[in-house]
Amino acid sequence: MINLSDLTIAKARKALDSGEYTAFELAQAYLDNIKQKNDEIFAYLEVFPDVLEQAMLADKKMKRGQAEPLTGIPLAIKDNMIVSGRESTSSSKILKGHIGTYNATAIAKLKAAGAVLLGRTNMDEFAMGSSTETSAYGKTKNPRDITRVPGGSSGGSAAAVASDMALGALGSDTGGSIRQPAAFCGIIGMKPSYGRVSRHGLMAMASSLDQIGPFAKTVEDAETIFDCIKGIDPMDSTTVEQPASAKGYGVAKPVIGIPRDFLEMKGLDKSMLANFESTIENLKKKGYEVKDVSLPFMKYSLATYYILMPAEVSSNLARFDGVRFGLSEQGKDVIDSYKKTRRAGFGEEVRRRILLGTYVLSAGYADAYYNKAIQARKLIRKDFENAFKDVDVIVTPTTPSPAWKLGAKMNDPLQMYLADIFTVPANIVELPAISVPSGTVSEEGPASAEGYGAAKTELPAGFHIVAPYFREDVLFRVAKDAVKNS
Repeated sequence: MINLSDLTIAKARKALDSGEYTAFELAQAYLDNIKQKNDEIFAYLEVFPDVLEQAMLADKKMKRGQAEPLTGIPLAIKDNMIVSGRESTSSSKILKGHIGTYNATAIAKLKAAGAVLLGRTNMDEFAMGSSTETSAYGKTKNPRDITRVPGGSSGGSAAAVASDMALGALGSDTGGSIRQPAAFCGIIGMKPSYGRVSRHGLMAMASSLDQIGPFAKTVEDAETIFDCIKGIDPMDSTTVEQPASAKGYGVAKPVIGIPRDFLEMKGLDKSMLANFESTIENLKKKGYEVKDVSLPFMKYSLATYYILMPAEVSSNLARFDGVRFGLSEQGKDVIDSYKKTRRAGFGEEVRRRILLGTYVLSAGYADAYYNKAIQARKLIRKDFENAFKDVDVIVTPTTPSPAWKLGAKMNDPLQMYLADIFTVPANIVELPAISVPSGTVSEEGPASAEGYGAAKTELPAGFHIVAPYFREDVLFRVAKDAVKNS
């Protein structure tokens, strides 16, 4: 019997290489767990029918002595990445039945390494959401507390790893969509530097912000997945080679920077701040120097993001017109068919962001909103460049609060957007960032029916680390010391 709850990629690699069990047996163990848990948690939209065939190929590869770090390792894939011959919908009705004709570059690299792809995971529709509640196919629940959201938009991938229905997973991160659900589910979630991982085959939400990255149980495992999928790709002109100046790191302990002014803004739960300070104290005990840093324009990150992102959304989603692929609703003419298809195929949050993006790009408002946001983006980037002259990483809590109850913020999109306040700056300035578990915080529930005191629920919290561009080595180094078992 394979103990999935205690398993990591590193442990599975050793067991597979030593012959303790086969990739086929490991894949079967995960399929059994998915069958047992997925109906309740709904992490997966689909489990691929060829999982065991993939595992047998991995076993053959290992027998030939060609095993790589991810050979035979069962992984989950977010539903916005193209897999050849498989349905890919971005959890939207408008792409129901869409079959991939090629593999996204990140998927192709995993397949070449011999990884076993278990299936495609649920997500917020077209990655628009912070709770995995906007999916057209149903809501995913948080394995740590099924009455709460798993975060979003990559909530299905996070839930799959946290519930032992996958050993690792891929997600996409536009404003925190990997790191926020990782924090809510108590696992590792990492966003690489922009251009470090190819976006070829990723269904675009906001092209200047999107990045594919890993979920895992440990920092070492996240690094293993990242090492497999990173690299320049001729199919994606935004990918770049790591410069020689960004290789190697000789400082004994990186210096940690804290933007104190930003942490004092309204909205951060006291319990989350206390949890953050506890992690800082642990890092000090390990020999880290901690400094306060000034990031005066960071407070404009969220407003900047919610102008730039919808603008790119309105452009990227214009291709879904009922003519080229996906859902097609017939109207009295081409324009009417276009309108009916988008009305039937897109959910409320997607329509909201398309409308907002079209508005900020319109002739009368582009100067007032979009162009100003471009200028603000440059100022925020300059803030980080200046701060990194004195420190090596910048840290905050990953989220201002722990996971909220299902449905609690669906009617208040502004409150939902505020969940990204600590994560969006890294996307705006294209920097690598990671969320690691930092223990738990207590949240009191209502008094019992018998009149006893409120019950306390222990919920995961995340510690967020941002490093300079292309310094994933520094990011992983600090993250390994910062992890606190939740």
